[in-house]
Amino acid sequence: MADSRRIVDALARARRGGLAAGAALGGLALIGSLAFHALRGAATQTAATPDFKDVPEDEARLMLRAMVAATLADGVIDAAERRRLDEAVAAADLDADGRAWLDRELESPAEIDEIADAVSDPEAATRIYAAACLAVAIDTVQERQFLRMLGEALDVPDDARARIERELAA
Repeated sequence: MADSRRIVDALARARRGGLAAGAALGGLALIGSLAFHALRGAATQTAATPDFKDVPEDEARLMLRAMVAATLADGVIDAAERRRLDEAVAAADLDADGRAWLDRELESPAEIDEIADAVSDPEAATRIYAAACLAVAIDTVQERQFLRMLGEALDVPDDARARIERELAA
């Protein structure tokens, strides 16, 4: 797919409520900021946050794959998830190849181990986890279980996972 960054950014922006609704910084920056603060704890809330807009394409593709897998964790795409996905596809202005890639991913989402095996950097792992959390409302047992298993496979610390989930629930 040509530019995963655009659709990840659009998906994160399409999230309604709480922190994401007020994010003027953009979807990728929101994901990066969530991960940065989750890993460092409350002490960094007043510190300057790095610019997270320049995510490598490979990492953005992993974020997108994790977002799709999280969305499908409960076996269905509910109306709100479908609306966010449709809005993101429209906002990202995907070409035919991008839409075909996304359709294939929706038909056969990535396995947790497949995502985790492609990540070696703890900060990237936390960003990918944050992106997956942004993709769903975490309103089913299957979504919660998927995120727990993804966080464990990515070796995201428990306290960082809890911070991300708290921020998104606010």
